[in-house]
Amino acid sequence: MEKPPIHPYIPILIGVISISFSAIFVKLAEADSGAIAFYRMLFSVLIIAPAFFKNHVQELKMLYQRDWLFSIISGIFLAFHFILWFESLQYTSVASSTVLVTMQPLFAFIGTYLFFKERLTMQVVLSGIIAISGSVLISWGDFKISGGALFGDTLALIACVLVTGYFLFGQEVRKRLSLITYTMVVYSISTITLFFYVILRGESFGPYPYSTWLWFLLLAIIPNLLGHSLFNWSIKWVSVNVISIAVLFEPIGASILAFFIFEEKLIATQIIGGIIVILGIMLFVIDLKNLRNSLEKTIDRF
Repeated sequence: MEKPPIHPYIPILIGVISISFSAIFVKLAEADSGAIAFYRMLFSVLIIAPAFFKNHVQELKMLYQRDWLFSIISGIFLAFHFILWFESLQYTSVASSTVLVTMQPLFAFIGTYLFFKERLTMQVVLSGIIAISGSVLISWGDFKISGGALFGDTLALIACVLVTGYFLFGQEVRKRLSLITYTMVVYSISTITLFFYVILRGESFGPYPYSTWLWFLLLAIIPNLLGHSLFNWSIKWVSVNVISIAVLFEPIGASILAFFIFEEKLIATQIIGGIIVILGIMLFVIDLKNLRNSLEKTIDRF
């Protein structure tokens, strides 16, 4: 395997920092949740459109009727994931919301177990119990703060379920398409869904302050395109488990940023519950049998 131009952990670190800004930009934008989600996706589509139409548009011929159906479902799930997650940030803290959304790997396994009959292992069951215990602790602590905070936690969990559906329905289509084509198709469907949602909800498309337009654009560029693109680049040289674990540090980065920008302070149940959730997910995503070999191979490359 060719040696990477830079150590892959550097772009992974930048990727984690990039996605950590997502919740921050949402809270800074002076707009309704649906409108924020709409412009995030619209600007993302506009940015990747030139590359798609220049080099990848012919891939649309590879899509069957079933692919279009799954892509539509995936795009709709993604749209409502953003709506509910952004809405949760209006009620609960950045820390609680981002921690609960990171439980996506566990929900994904539940989905594959129910629909694809994947085997349960003791490691999976144990990690699920640990992560759920942490989420209950977070929700209990937030309920003591206010019923609104608990409502925000609930929205974040539902958003987590929806993004899991987005991945499950999109995974088969993604296998046969380039990243740009798949992203263009699903993001476009998501944008259209959000457009009609904003209209039906009576939310405003504008005008907004210049700063809010900036947050919309940065949402598309930094967490959407830069963060995930760096993860996709790094996957050539590191294990998928490394990326999965790296993503779990998003709540930590987001919480630190929220502390300095919004002066959001953490209570004990959020800190302890968040640590428990992250440990539970780490236990789930780590392949204990192959972890040592994977780390040794990564070290040998350098």
